[in-house]
Amino acid sequence: MLKKIKDLAVSHGEEIVALRHHFHTHPEVAWEEVETTKKIVDILEKLGYTIVKKGFGGTECGVVADLKGGKPGGCVALRADIDALPLQEENDVPYASKKPCVMHACGHDAHAAMLLGTAMVLAKIRDEIPGTVRLLFQPAEESGLKAGAKAMVEEGALEGVDSIGGLHCWSLAPTGTVLYRSGPIMAAADGWYLTIKGKGGHGSAPENAIDPTITAANLVLNLQAIVGREVSAKETVVISTGVMKAGETVFNIIPDSVTMNGTVRSFNPAVQDTVEAAMRRVIAGLCAAGRCEFSLDYKRFIPATINDHEVTMTAKAVCEDILGAENVKESELVMGSEDYSYFEQKVPGTYFFLGTANPDKGTNTAHHHPKFNVDDDALPAGSAILAGFAWARLTKNG
Repeated sequence: MLKKIKDLAVSHGEEIVALRHHFHTHPEVAWEEVETTKKIVDILEKLGYTIVKKGFGGTECGVVADLKGGKPGGCVALRADIDALPLQEENDVPYASKKPCVMHACGHDAHAAMLLGTAMVLAKIRDEIPGTVRLLFQPAEESGLKAGAKAMVEEGALEGVDSIGGLHCWSLAPTGTVLYRSGPIMAAADGWYLTIKGKGGHGSAPENAIDPTITAANLVLNLQAIVGREVSAKETVVISTGVMKAGETVFNIIPDSVTMNGTVRSFNPAVQDTVEAAMRRVIAGLCAAGRCEFSLDYKRFIPATINDHEVTMTAKAVCEDILGAENVKESELVMGSEDYSYFEQKVPGTYFFLGTANPDKGTNTAHHHPKFNVDDDALPAGSAILAGFAWARLTKNG
């Protein structure tokens, strides 16, 4: 069956590529993917899918659709995110974005197109499918606290689902390859927002002021001691300071306050708790020592993406069958985050990377870059892998 699935995906290759180009030309940012959703629904309805729900998070964005097979069985879900980024495209291609300062710079156009290609393939073998395949076209992956995946889970998108699979285009891996990983694969993303309040004064008389910059400078260094001395070396943690602002433009004035923002990345929820508690303690201690007051807002944006071992091994086997075992490698831990993690908190799942890097085509540019692009040659394989994964999970559970 996997050979048949692969052949069907290849036969739909031109349609898949055309869809990717359409979505790329007409991008929509998080929670504004109305026209994208309409296009997806129109295609799915023509293929005979049942639209379970359209619109999430109080919007008209996103869709869940079911294909009930000809034989009884379980239910497997497949997910693609559909939102673009607020970025001005710099690619000189016929299908470049027509919207100023909006572009698909992370491959979500390809994700949507590949899952629609998967829908085409599954529709052709519907009578042979033992169970139901649920397709999730998710809005707002790039939305932080208002994550589209979280909204979909809360609104019942995974009710009745036994397992889930998803992939992400990866410009760090060559076209024709896949990177998988059992267990943690992408980090949790936390954000911290700190104001340190001192007392301003003249730079020539610091004894009459309370200088918050000294406390802030000490804090930047002391935060790294949390990673080095309070977290096991067997764990992976990053604490970074991304913003640090003090004063205006006058060189001889000690400022009243310093604002600092940063991020924490980790994979283990217990470590996540340890780091947050340690940061609160260290900040409080340094501010007390420096006679400063402070306010801290610590936010947990996205949980870590943790793949189920059994489901991941199913995906690995399918990828090896379609691409060849030599082209399927284990992924390193990725410090970026992905709201797909909310789906895997609900049901066993796997998330893996589909290589799309081709230097000859310029598709090896970093994600979220204005020149990011996807090698269209990778798309049929992505559709085949998702369809093959659904088939493998349903036949395994049946």
